[in-house]
Amino acid sequence: MIDFNAYAGVPDLDGLSREQLEDYLQAVREQIARLDEEEPADMESEAYEDWGGRHEELEDLADELMDRLEDD
Repeated sequence: MIDFNAYAGVPDLDGLSREQLEDYLQAVREQIARLDEEEPADMESEAYEDWGGRHEELEDLADELMDRLEDD
């Protein structure tokens, strides 16, 4: 399991209620959508690599939130 608490701004997921997890998931999905709009055109650039890393982190976080909601 990935420790998402290592990333700045990520709350302790264990302490969140179901409603808070749902709200947080919605916010993460909105961040992903905004990031999609900023995708660099040059897939070989450092900017694209940075973008891809941020995108992957957010997708992993969304997956973790969905898993927690399904287990609840």
